Amino acid sequence: MSEKQTNTSLTDRIWDFFCSLKLTIIILLLLALTSVIGTLIQQNAPAEEYIREYGQANYELFVKLQFIDMYHSWWFIGLLGLFSINLICCSIKHFPRVWKFVADPQLVASPGTLKNSANRAEYAVKEDAAQVSRRLSELLKKEYGKVTETEKDGKSYLFAQKGIYSRFGAYVTHLSILIIMAGAIIGNLWGYKAYVNIVEGTSTDKVWSRSGQQPVELGFTVRCDDFDVSYYPNSRRPKDYTSDLVVLENGKEVLKKTIEVNDPLTYKGITFYQSSYGPAGNAFFKVKVTENATGKVLNLDARQGEHVKLPNGYAFAISNFTENDRQFGPAMQLSVNAPDGKPGRPFVVWKNYPQFDVKRAGIFSFELIDFQEPQYTGLQVAKDPGVEIVWLGCFLMMFGSMSAFFFSHKRVWVCLETEAGKTKIQLAANAHRNQAGFSLAFDEFKQKLDATIENKSPEKEG
Repeated sequence: MSEKQTNTSLTDRIWDFFCSLKLTIIILLLLALTSVIGTLIQQNAPAEEYIREYGQANYELFVKLQFIDMYHSWWFIGLLGLFSINLICCSIKHFPRVWKFVADPQLVASPGTLKNSANRAEYAVKEDAAQVSRRLSELLKKEYGKVTETEKDGKSYLFAQKGIYSRFGAYVTHLSILIIMAGAIIGNLWGYKAYVNIVEGTSTDKVWSRSGQQPVELGFTVRCDDFDVSYYPNSRRPKDYTSDLVVLENGKEVLKKTIEVNDPLTYKGITFYQSSYGPAGNAFFKVKVTENATGKVLNLDARQGEHVKLPNGYAFAISNFTENDRQFGPAMQLSVNAPDGKPGRPFVVWKNYPQFDVKRAGIFSFELIDFQEPQYTGLQVAKDPGVEIVWLGCFLMMFGSMSAFFFSHKRVWVCLETEAGKTKIQLAANAHRNQAGFSLAFDEFKQKLDATIENKSPEKEG
C-alpha cells in the first residue's frame, strides 16, 4: 500500500509540475531571453563575419552553444516543446470543469444563489404563477435565448443562458499557439531561406541556401528577361528596381511577372523577393571615332577590356567605366595603342561633353554615343510549407482572444412559488467575466422585467 501511495504521489507531482503556472512563467521568460540573444547575434551568417566581429574564441563558443543558428538549436526547440506540454496539461486539467457548464448546466438555482447573488431581484404578485411564468419565459427567450423550465419541490424554475461558448475562448487560444508552433516547426524542417543572382537574359534551376553550401534544386527554371533601376533626380540613389521574371517547366513558359520590392513572385510554394542588384560582366559601348587629319568618322562597337582596331594599325581599349563621374554623367576611360603595340596614356571621355576630347588634339577623337551595362538581379528565395498552418493559428488566436476577452457566459435563474395566495418571484443572474458591465446590463433587464411582471409594455411606459 505504501508503494502504491508513493507511485501515486510521484505521478501527481509530475502532473502538477507540468500544470504549474510558475513553469509557464519561467518558460516564457527563457523564451524572451533567448529571443533577445537571437536578435543581437546575427543568425546563419558566414563564419568570417563572426570571427571579425567577436573573435575566434567567441565564435567557437557561439558554435558550441548554437547561438548562430539559435532557432534550430536543440535547447530552443526543447523550450518550445516544454511550453507545448505545459499548455496541453493546463488545458486538460481545467477543461472538464468548463465542459460541465456546457454539458450539464445548473437548471435549478440553489437558495444561496437566489439570496446572495450580486444581481438579484424579488417580486410578489397576485397573478397566477403559470401566467407569470409564461410571460417571463417570453422575455427570457428574447433576451437570452432558449428557456428551460423545471418543476421541483412544488416550485417552478426557469433557466436561460447565452454566450456559453465564450468559456472555450481560452482553449481556442491555447490551440492556436500549438498550431502556430507546429507550422513554425514544419517550416524549419521542410522549408528554407536561400538567395540567387540571375544575370539579365540567363536562367537558373537552383538556388543557394543560407544555412548550407550545397545548392537547392527548384524543380523548375527561373529566367530574368530584363532588369531595370530608376534613380532619384540628380543622384545615383536607387528609387525603384524591378525584374521581369519568367517561370519555365519542361522548356515552356508557365508564369510571367515583373517583381519589385514588396511585390514578389510565388510559384509552387516558393517565393522570390527582389533584394539587390549589381553589374554583371563587362559593359558594351557604341563609340564614335573621328580621324582628326582626314575627318573620317567611324561608328564602332566596343566591349570593356577588349582592343578595337582603328585605321593605320592603331587600336583602342576601354579600361574603365562609370555611370556618373563627379556629377558629369557617364564616362569611360580608354587608351590608344600605337601601331607597334605601345599603349598610350589613358584619358577620359564624357558622354555629355564630347567637345572635351576634341581639345585633347590627339590622332583620334572619341565620343561616347551609348552604353549598356549588364546587370544581375539579386533574389531572396523562401519556401515555407508551414505558413498556411501559421495563418490558421493566427486566425484562431484572434477568434479565441476575442471570445475570451470581449464575450462572457451570462446565466439567469427564476424561481416561482405560490405563497399566501400570491406568486413569489425570485431572480438571480451572473456572468463569468466583466461583472461591472453585466451589472449595468442587468439593471436595464430589470426595467423590462418590471414591465413584464406588471403586464405592461416597457416601450409605452418609456
